[in-house]
Amino acid sequence: MPFQIRPGRAAALLLSAALVAGALSGCSFLSPFTTCEGTGARMKELESLPLLSSPPPGASAPRSFDGSSSECADDSGDAWLSAGRTYVYPGTRQEVLDHYRKAAEADGWRFVPDPVPGRDLGDVCFTKGEDGQAKMFTLSFPPARYLREIYGPEAAAEFATGSGFEITAGSEADGAKTSCWS
Repeated sequence: MPFQIRPGRAAALLLSAALVAGALSGCSFLSPFTTCEGTGARMKELESLPLLSSPPPGASAPRSFDGSSSECADDSGDAWLSAGRTYVYPGTRQEVLDHYRKAAEADGWRFVPDPVPGRDLGDVCFTKGEDGQAKMFTLSFPPARYLREIYGPEAAAEFATGSGFEITAGSEADGAKTSCWS
């Protein structure tokens, strides 16, 4: 007896196949998909945030690369915009943390503590704005092996002279709420 699909089940079978294909590819056909198209103004807003260009006195961009980055990634659902800077600082991590905590709070950013007690990722996160304007700002201290792998041995040696750190401002393209800790 040949395999038959009843007319009422054909639609269910097609929907199931689409959902499975979407799950396997990392996309959802049921949620709105936001692309990077038309996000130029939002990206410029992130790139021009005062926190990105206000490092602690004595910090500088690495000599081996310009230290700036920005991108829009739309490969996992909603488009995510980010703009960042990498700095070398001759002082301590605590001095960097104190500088950015003071600067962020003075500019209306809200510190968001890590919800997992005792976990030390080395990251600090702040948020600002509500739906439509939500942004987050992170400060991290990448380990030396990461710096060597990403930026090369020259940059890793330069970072060894003090505290290398990265700061990043990010937002969904539509400015929906952001979350520091996934």
